Amino acid sequence: MDTKLNTKSVVTEGTERMNQPVAARESVYNVKDLNLWYGDDHALKDVNLDIKKNEVTAIIGPSGCGKSTFIKTLNRMVELVPIVRTNGVIEYHGRNIFEKEYGVEELRTSVGMVFQQPNPFPKSIYDNIAYGPRVHGVKNKKILDEIVERSLRRAAIWDEVKDRLNENAYGLSGGQQQRLCIARCLAIEPDVILMDEPTSALDPISTLKVEELVQELKSDYSIIIVTHNMQQAARVSDKTAFFLNGEVVEFDQTDRIFGNPSDKRTEDYISGRFG
Repeated sequence: MDTKLNTKSVVTEGTERMNQPVAARESVYNVKDLNLWYGDDHALKDVNLDIKKNEVTAIIGPSGCGKSTFIKTLNRMVELVPIVRTNGVIEYHGRNIFEKEYGVEELRTSVGMVFQQPNPFPKSIYDNIAYGPRVHGVKNKKILDEIVERSLRRAAIWDEVKDRLNENAYGLSGGQQQRLCIARCLAIEPDVILMDEPTSALDPISTLKVEELVQELKSDYSIIIVTHNMQQAARVSDKTAFFLNGEVVEFDQTDRIFGNPSDKRTEDYISGRFG
């Protein structure tokens, strides 16, 4: 794998991709008959999803339905749990990520992740962003400066931190820390961004900023977001998958899921009858 980052902007390419008709966009993930067990607990059951490039896909459902487990399979982070076993196929750009020859490091460079709780490194703001590029071999200070500024700008936090780059990231507010973590993810130029309830620990103003950022970023990235907030899913996503007891009950355009669901269980959930 080439460990040198491409520091060239992909904004133009992203805009061209966004202008494609939805049906013409290629799939970033094809999930086929995915099953996952934690020991004897069957957590994901015959999951089938086709996730398109440059869209925001929301994963909704009650607690314990398999939402977080599912997105952690997409970069194989779920394998950090020793008792996990899977079968089925997850194709990322046509290649099965469970192939023995598929390196986890390669996958996780292309598929970044933002967690529920902001998790900046105990380093300066600058070093948080520069960490990934340095690991991938970027040593030139000028190039690192460009990556740091570009990533912070893309995460809509540059103006708030540009005079504080040498300060510890722990001095930022919770909302700023989360946007910093998004910037850290962007610094290695991923193809996909996984977000596991990224605003659940944030105040309403910070939540709005992250939601606005998600909408801006989809021109260049494919985003999969787990959220317990159905209003958030309706606001930010193009498509929504409703999970229940480890199964995908319904997967469709977001306006259809929330306006005219085809399964009564979906209607019951989004109307608040359970969950």
